[in-house]
Amino acid sequence: MTNEHIYAHFHPDESRFVDKAVEWVERAEQHTVKLTDFLDPRQAHILATIINRSQDVQVRLEGGHPQAERRRALIAPDYRVLDEEDMGISLINVTSLDDKLKDLDHGDYMGAILALGIKRDKIGDIYPREDGCHFLVANEVADYMRLHLNQVHRVHVQTEQLPLSGLEATETKLEELHLTVASLRLDGIASDAYRLSRAKVLVPIKAGRCKVNWKQEEDPSKPLKEGDVVSLQGFGRFKVLEIEGLTKKGRYRLKIGKYA
Repeated sequence: MTNEHIYAHFHPDESRFVDKAVEWVERAEQHTVKLTDFLDPRQAHILATIINRSQDVQVRLEGGHPQAERRRALIAPDYRVLDEEDMGISLINVTSLDDKLKDLDHGDYMGAILALGIKRDKIGDIYPREDGCHFLVANEVADYMRLHLNQVHRVHVQTEQLPLSGLEATETKLEELHLTVASLRLDGIASDAYRLSRAKVLVPIKAGRCKVNWKQEEDPSKPLKEGDVVSLQGFGRFKVLEIEGLTKKGRYRLKIGKYA
């Protein structure tokens, strides 16, 4: 398996992950089992693409919930039964006596976790609720998290570890916005979604700080379609929910959802 041939199918900035995935698959072909950190959907796609090139390797993806966005992968020889394997995922429950807890969102919890020095790869999905939060982490950082996470955005919190069966997966909250744009270009829709000028939104896109469906996108003219998820570093992300049609002046009416 030559990596140079595989690189052609992916963005140049994904080459490092491609190399890792190829190594995991090659080791599985030599009867070694690999449990990865949490992968985003793009990384999971790359891994699956590479595994599909091998007849002797299989993968199990698990994120603690059937609709999990971020999942750990267990890569193993095809003769191994993976259904009962431990995927190394722990559930952390966050509570507080402070009624300000209901005002915290996904970004607040993420910021507090990363401030502890824990790498993003060790964190799965985060499910904020009005009375607290459930989030998933790799087993190897669960005890550290439980002992040291005591404040989220100036709100004092308590944490405990629960069995995975106790997970309460909340639906992702989206702030719906209706836009009218001249075209379906990435830069035009992102400009309106983030309330930035076209010139200001071009800078991070061309600098490689924009992703469409978790894949780096540097072409401002890329057309978006229904279901696309766009993230711009430092500004959050949004999803194109519906292309509602054209106005009398030929502009596109869109409904997007901004992630809370």
